Amino acid sequence: MMTKWQSARLNRLGSAIFSEAAQWKQEALSRGLKLIDLGIGSPDGSPTAAVMQALQEGVGKSKHYGYPSSEGSLEFRSTVAQWYDHRFGVKLDPHKEVTALMGSQDGLAHLAMAVCNPGDRAIVPDPGYPIYGASLVLAGVEAYPVPLLAENGFLPDLDSIPQEVLDSSTFMLLNYPNNPVSAVADLSFFEKLVYLGFRHNLLLVHDIAYSELAFDDFCPPSILQVPGAKDIAVEFHSLSKSFNMAGCRIAFMVGNENVVAALKTLKSNIDYGVFGAVQEAGIAAMQEDIRDGIGKRNALVYQNRRDLVIDGLREWRWVVPRPKATMFLWASVPDERTSREFCRELAVNTGVIVIPGDAFGSYGEGYVRIALVQEEDMLKEAVDRMGRFIQRK
Repeated sequence: MMTKWQSARLNRLGSAIFSEAAQWKQEALSRGLKLIDLGIGSPDGSPTAAVMQALQEGVGKSKHYGYPSSEGSLEFRSTVAQWYDHRFGVKLDPHKEVTALMGSQDGLAHLAMAVCNPGDRAIVPDPGYPIYGASLVLAGVEAYPVPLLAENGFLPDLDSIPQEVLDSSTFMLLNYPNNPVSAVADLSFFEKLVYLGFRHNLLLVHDIAYSELAFDDFCPPSILQVPGAKDIAVEFHSLSKSFNMAGCRIAFMVGNENVVAALKTLKSNIDYGVFGAVQEAGIAAMQEDIRDGIGKRNALVYQNRRDLVIDGLREWRWVVPRPKATMFLWASVPDERTSREFCRELAVNTGVIVIPGDAFGSYGEGYVRIALVQEEDMLKEAVDRMGRFIQRK
């Protein structure tokens, strides 16, 4: 029965896992346990001094207290274009092929409304970041989930997607480096994907928010590096993870000018854009990265954390794959419990919070996502608690 003044679509908006996790936390606290939260993927670091100074100075400028443009300032969009050229060798027109966002989730949530009609279909990964499916629910678009399986390196088996689905879908959304499974894709995969897009007149949407959190000299590519990709592809990027700016809510979409224009049109009707001071902080971050490679320094922090946790868990005989990117570990449940049973019992018995894989889709069952968002001393404590917990079983 639908609650009065609550739409039926709200019941279809993904998993209630974070509400459940909040209950687990309360139960752990009631037992006197100190929480170590490795659940939500929110960076625990701070932006550089230069970025914070730019933000502080921007707040003092009276020009920023009128409505900003929803597409972002030309200076911000031009800096995005400079950064993309520096990072990927991709040329972008800041007037037509770049738009600012209030975090990449803002754009991901609204894209289907901008490019699809109710009843259309879109191809999304399973497991996948929850907004991918939620955005389709909001737009009245049918989801066709494509499994990401360990035997395929957590890449979609493009050849297994029925031709009818490819021909009838408006877009296909993918995310590499991937949240939650921490898999990566090389340029040859994107070349095959772009060929598929052209063959089926399929818009390709790539979420590349974790491109700068890469390890062991791996350098994640952009889909737009494939020749001709801008004819059929867009890419979402965020400053949240790369430069520890999650609370600022600053990101962008780049690529096909028609899709960029569609999202600009939609957003011009529902918001007035990102605060100018935050845009100036984003400009400072990208410029500093071009000069000094601050993203690589940030990635090294997560690489060290990755090694600490994986090596520590191995001593407790929980073998976890060593990912080449992201701030997450995607680990098989080490015993016969379901993902959710394991995470709940871990939380209430140890105070360590991780997220069950089924929160990201049915093919996430059997896995847990561990976020590397604590200092190393806390991660060592978390490893010890988790190790003792799995040994008790």
